[in-house]
Amino acid sequence: MLCVYIRHISPSIHHLSLMGSMSNKSEIRLLGTTASPYVNRVQFALNLKSIEYEYVQEDLKAGKSELLLTSNPVHKKVPVLLHADKPPICESQIIVEYLDEIRPDLYQLLPSLSLDRANSRFWATYIDTKFFPLYEELRRTTKKAGQDAIKEEMIDATQLLEEAFIKSSNGKAYFGGDRVGYLDVILGCFLRWIKHVDELNDFNTFDEVRVPELAKWANNIWSHEALESVAPGKETLVYFFGLIHVYRPPYQ
Repeated sequence: MLCVYIRHISPSIHHLSLMGSMSNKSEIRLLGTTASPYVNRVQFALNLKSIEYEYVQEDLKAGKSELLLTSNPVHKKVPVLLHADKPPICESQIIVEYLDEIRPDLYQLLPSLSLDRANSRFWATYIDTKFFPLYEELRRTTKKAGQDAIKEEMIDATQLLEEAFIKSSNGKAYFGGDRVGYLDVILGCFLRWIKHVDELNDFNTFDEVRVPELAKWANNIWSHEALESVAPGKETLVYFFGLIHVYRPPYQ
């Protein structure tokens, strides 16, 4: 299968110059699919750091490419980051942290204090393993009683995230304070998918009455230029949502 290679030049968010091993844009390649929030997460981080990279579009409907299968033989999934002649780096959280470690001078994402970094990683794991999977369960659940139960779990989860946001943001616009940080990248990449599932299920995840601070955060992050330039549009979401329905159909 042929991969489509797209040269992606990330916007200069803070007009930072690239130095050292990052100066050659061909040294960074990202294997991904347009609608994957996990791929968007890595793109978000790359854009924040103004790192130029080459985007390799995987057409998963046609079949996974040999490059993907050899780069990620364990999970066989995107995203995968290829950095020069180094071994491939897989899993979006790991990739984001890798980028932060090799270039902390280009827009540091993780907090500087060890305890704060540990807390950020805790909530990132919660978001990926407990919070966002609820939307897949809701998509696959057809009976109203089951859907209502999942929505109650969503409400509980967003209230926990509201408390985490208040503690992390210190009254500022983002989890990272005055500017986008690690948890903003982790959770922000899911916003388009969350809104799409909400609309299909007559639900509002970031309700302004129930979680007012998260609702304001969602509005801020939704239009952030580093995310807006890579987040999937409505048409793309509908298309990929249909594919997911075929490969992982609703429960009978």
